[in-house]
Amino acid sequence: MAVPVSLRSITKRFGDIAAVDRLDLEIPEGELFFLLGPSGCGKTTLLRAVAGFYHPDEGEIYFGERRVTAEPPHRRNAAMVFQNYALWPHMSVYQNVEYGLNIRKVAADDKKRRVEEALDIVQMLPYAKRSPNQLSGGQQQRIALARAIVIEPDVLLLDEPLSNLDAKLRDEMRQEIKRIHNELRVTAIYVTHDQKEALSLADRIALMREGRLVQVGSPREIYTEPANVFAAHFVGETNFIEGVVQDRSERGLKVETDIGQVRTERTGDFQPGERAVLSLRPESIVTDAVADGEANRFEAVVKSSAYLGHVAELLLAGPGGAELRAAVFNPGAGVFRPGKQTNASFSPKDAIPLRPDEKKAAENEAESGSE
Repeated sequence: MAVPVSLRSITKRFGDIAAVDRLDLEIPEGELFFLLGPSGCGKTTLLRAVAGFYHPDEGEIYFGERRVTAEPPHRRNAAMVFQNYALWPHMSVYQNVEYGLNIRKVAADDKKRRVEEALDIVQMLPYAKRSPNQLSGGQQQRIALARAIVIEPDVLLLDEPLSNLDAKLRDEMRQEIKRIHNELRVTAIYVTHDQKEALSLADRIALMREGRLVQVGSPREIYTEPANVFAAHFVGETNFIEGVVQDRSERGLKVETDIGQVRTERTGDFQPGERAVLSLRPESIVTDAVADGEANRFEAVVKSSAYLGHVAELLLAGPGGAELRAAVFNPGAGVFRPGKQTNASFSPKDAIPLRPDEKKAAENEAESGSE
């Protein structure tokens, strides 16, 4: 039975370092919730605290109405899926999945039914008699999932479960995890540093940095409404255009930048004279197209292009030495050769004004922990 998870002022220190610092989270029952952030941000420490492997120095953890802060892992009815699968090599697939039920002394008839149901859910029932070393990485991860769900956990915990798979298998397993979660509706907390994984799977995401929450919201909210420069840079690709606010009105801001005056529909709490950083996603830039009368326009030259099949990624040289990345979907052959001049534009609704504080530090940290 799925339960909500409540984390209240959780702090976990290692020596003088607060890996998790006074963190509060409410995760509704049945949600597929992601902890996302660069290496060292505290997401795995937090997951292990929920599992019971770490005891927080401060704060409380609740599963529903039950306080589990001091309970050992085996009494929490939480199941962990590890990055390295952690399957017993001397046991068959069936025995690996059965193991948790043996520990819980489940009756034989019920045990057989639950093992077969779990293997069926992950589509691995025909492989029950095989040993783990006879399976591919993706198949082993399915068995690890089956072993976790067979105990019918209140909370399912996943610690970067797809990081050992190649790109194609990762894509396949993402869909499998989504399907399995939709079928079971168990409360699941999933740790990753892979933004694409989080965007494609999560009901909601908590973006973490240095042990604290940066932003919590749906994938769409975090992508289209980033709370700050770090969130904009870490989740997806973006361009940063620095400038000074010239005017504020009901229609938005006018910001003077290297590519000219930029209008944005968003105002935030900016006032004229303040510096701002505009976040502009590459797919928001339109090249060689007739723009509407409200669009921001600038002349650019294609410095380089990368053809990726469904999309061409362009590096544009704009006015004042500005460099911006643009994405062109379903690109034609040879259209964006280096040296080509283009008329570029973007809508005022797509330029997001953010505070420039610690911009470089945020960029460096995001780059060090993202894929």
